[in-house]
Amino acid sequence: MNELPDPLGLPSQPDPAGHAEAEAAAPPGSKAAGSWGAVFLSTATTVFLAELGDKTQLAALLLSAESGRPGVVFLGASLALICSSLVGVLLGRWLSRVMAPEQLERAAGLLMVALGLWLGRQAVLQFSPLHQALS
Repeated sequence: MNELPDPLGLPSQPDPAGHAEAEAAAPPGSKAAGSWGAVFLSTATTVFLAELGDKTQLAALLLSAESGRPGVVFLGASLALICSSLVGVLLGRWLSRVMAPEQLERAAGLLMVALGLWLGRQAVLQFSPLHQALS
């Protein structure tokens, strides 16, 4: 198995799919799917788009408006996002060692569907006439 380098200095892990071999076999100047730049750009774009308009951004907006100190709010929100991302990265790294990628994708998809259904149920119950009559 190949070892993938980690720019954060974390111990490398085996590359079960052999991406390092694909990168080595790629023609000079081409971007392999697993190259550092491609992974970085894909991650930055995905997280940026996923975070637009979410409740974290709205909370930062409100905190900035209430406190009048946008720089401090930015630093606090940035630190929080870094820490929560670290939890996701470490959990993902651990899960990649105990689950096949297909299982991990399927489990993540099922979790997202379950959360969506649960949140939809909560919204329906919250706005139902019976709930409003009891409030």
